[in-house]
Amino acid sequence: MRPFLPCRSLLYAALALTLAACTPALDWREVRSDDGGYAILMPARPATASRTIDLDGLAVAMTMTGAEVDGVAFAVGTAELPNAAAAHQALAAMQEALVRNMHGAVTADRTLAVPRGTQGGAMVVREIHANGPASPATHGQARTMRVRLTAVEQRVYQILISGPQNHIDDDMATIYFSSFRLN
Repeated sequence: MRPFLPCRSLLYAALALTLAACTPALDWREVRSDDGGYAILMPARPATASRTIDLDGLAVAMTMTGAEVDGVAFAVGTAELPNAAAAHQALAAMQEALVRNMHGAVTADRTLAVPRGTQGGAMVVREIHANGPASPATHGQARTMRVRLTAVEQRVYQILISGPQNHIDDDMATIYFSSFRLN
């Protein structure tokens, strides 16, 4: 019978923790949308889908590119409206629909100026945080959403993170939101 070696056990435990720490839960990669005119870091391989949505009585085709990791969804939605005025008006309808869909309430709302990216300058972005109740559809977990909305010329952008409240942290939101740039 071999004697118990606490040093070896500690070494294996330390090695296991080190390997676990080196395995990223979020595998950030740059995603470019030529049609949407943007680039962003996504935490996993994204999928893209398009569908017609109603923005305050105006039917528009919205393209969503998104990925999900551990129940947290990361997505960018883009739509082109007839003109810049219609795009800016659509932002309020987008916010209302997002919050309504999660049966939530806005908990924070602020306006930011963020870099546009390769085009230079800044764009005005509205950042909203909202919380929604637990439900059978959310597997009994309260939800949270952080979304940035902006209009550039006649195009609207919706950059969001949504998931269980305890799964979204400030670091992941900072990485995700700060990586968005226009091509």
